[in-house]
Amino acid sequence: MRLEGSTTGRRNAKRLRQDMTPPEIALWLALRRNEDGLRFRRQHPAGNYVLDFYCAPARLAIEVDGEAHDRGDRPARDAHRDAWLTAQGVLVVRYPAEEILANLDGVVRQIIAIATDRRPPPPSPSAPPPPGGGG
Repeated sequence: MRLEGSTTGRRNAKRLRQDMTPPEIALWLALRRNEDGLRFRRQHPAGNYVLDFYCAPARLAIEVDGEAHDRGDRPARDAHRDAWLTAQGVLVVRYPAEEILANLDGVVRQIIAIATDRRPPPPSPSAPPPPGGGG
């Protein structure tokens, strides 16, 4: 099942790619060059939401939470959003912006480990073809 964004979500994602915060930029640069071959998308639209980072094969969303995430109605909005994503089969992992800046390597190692565990195994070379053929 593919996680797609609404028209509004896609528009917001495009704008947010141009407006990334320093912790998001640092994490993006580190995730892009991971040695495990995992591909991450930045500011990925999902429904009406925009995920800071998304690894599609692992169905893993990574959120960078700045100070604003603790204020006003933001915690409730984040909880609602996380519940919607969970219902779509997506695991949401949140990191405080300060932790990313203070421990980038540790955060990246943890994200890669989670994504690797959630990624489906590659098809076996001796596996039978899928039902319905392919030719």
